[in-house]
Amino acid sequence: ALPRMAAVDRNVLRMASYEIAHRGDTPVNVIIDEAIEIVRKYSTEDSTRFINGILDKLKELRPKS
Repeated sequence: ALPRMAAVDRNVLRMASYEIAHRGDTPVNVIIDEAIEIVRKYSTEDSTRFINGILDKLKELRPKS
């Protein structure tokens, strides 16, 4: 499924998931909002909902500080 995903979507997911998992100093909601803004500008409306859904699920996996 990843090779069929748009390059913008794939790379935004890659960056945002890294930040959620490893950058505890940045609030999760800021990471998700920034990712959605990039996808909104460079991809489709369907992609916006898709990326938001995935990142929202990843948010639950973030280690608690």
